[in-house]
Amino acid sequence: MPSSRPAGALLRVLGIGFGLAVTVGNTVGSGILRTPGEVAARLPRTDLFLAAWLAGGLYALLGALSVSELGAMMPRSGGYYVFARRAFGPFASFLVGWTDWLSQWGTIAATAIAVGEFTGQLVPALAQRSGAVAGTIVVALALLQARGVRWGSGAQNLTSALKGAGFVLLVVVLFWARPAPGQPPPALSGGWGLVLALQAIIYTYDGWYGIIYFGEEVENPARDVPRSMIGGVVLVTALYLLVNVALVRVLPPARLAGEKLAVGAALTEVLGARGGDVLRVLAIVSLVSAMNAYLLMASRIPLALARDGLLPAAFTRVNAGGTPWVGHLVSTVGALLFVLTGSFQRVLAVMAFFFVANYVVAFLAVFVLRRREPEAPRPYRARGYPITTGLALVISLAFLAGAIAGDTRNSVYALLVLAASFPVYRLGRRFGWSPP
Repeated sequence: MPSSRPAGALLRVLGIGFGLAVTVGNTVGSGILRTPGEVAARLPRTDLFLAAWLAGGLYALLGALSVSELGAMMPRSGGYYVFARRAFGPFASFLVGWTDWLSQWGTIAATAIAVGEFTGQLVPALAQRSGAVAGTIVVALALLQARGVRWGSGAQNLTSALKGAGFVLLVVVLFWARPAPGQPPPALSGGWGLVLALQAIIYTYDGWYGIIYFGEEVENPARDVPRSMIGGVVLVTALYLLVNVALVRVLPPARLAGEKLAVGAALTEVLGARGGDVLRVLAIVSLVSAMNAYLLMASRIPLALARDGLLPAAFTRVNAGGTPWVGHLVSTVGALLFVLTGSFQRVLAVMAFFFVANYVVAFLAVFVLRRREPEAPRPYRARGYPITTGLALVISLAFLAGAIAGDTRNSVYALLVLAASFPVYRLGRRFGWSPP
């Protein structure tokens, strides 16, 4: 993949269609298939069950309103790193960037393994080859994206459309079925159950910020970045509410409780044995769409770091099709190594700390830049600021505290990664990667 463009030159060819597709593709994965069972175990009453899903969507909307200001203000490709760089300087942004990049490798690998497992269940001849199937899908998508951003974005548009159509069909099938008989609402387990339920739901909504990884590739970022995020959140929230309303129509929350694949249980209730195959097809389409989005995003992160001297200059190379090919190649190899070794599970557990921390960094950046750069051009200003941004920040801090309390061991590992990152950063400066 030789570079035929100036270092770091990307193609400005993406529109609102891709923005919505990458938001849906990056957000709607396996979470909506399994999380309803976990939430129902905590909230076995229909009204509270559905209210919690609506609350998760409102939190995502608060986030989108605030991060849209940053995305329109700084239309650079690279994700959260771009905002952290301007608001908090090189070291903090280096930490955000490289942990985000590593998280993408693990997420690609985890998604690929899930696709391999669902494929093995659908095609018994492949049941013992889930790792090979996973690796093949990663390589196939990587080769497609290596041809250029038009190919990668086209695949995202197609797979997200197929995913959306599949979930709409799921809702129609479940609404077509005879509703379950009414049952008296059971007693609740206590306030902590609500907190844990919301935590699971917020994870399921994660991904609404996908367009920020492609800021300078969007034709009209001042208009389309906010529309992609806010419109995408509205679409995903509507989809999640429809799916969950359809689920509780077939299986009340008390019966959904504890189901590892709640959607599969509902489909089996309606379609019998065929329901399992329908679920597997829907899961494969959904996960391939998500994996395509993760691969697209992963290559933009090292490009942004290298442009600012935080990684070797080789990562700024972009091919004729607009793909940062060195970052793309390294991301693909990293994901394949995680698939082969299975180490993605530990990486994702540790990186969950930074996943939540990135929210906090983004919301703090809105406050910092409003105070430090009040006259800076802001094509879009966060609606309801400072109340909306402040509320999103408080919820995120509470969510971060919950993540630390819920998984103290991996949070300690994350802090060790934080401590180890400084000598890595200093080493890069010594070898001339970063500016003095």
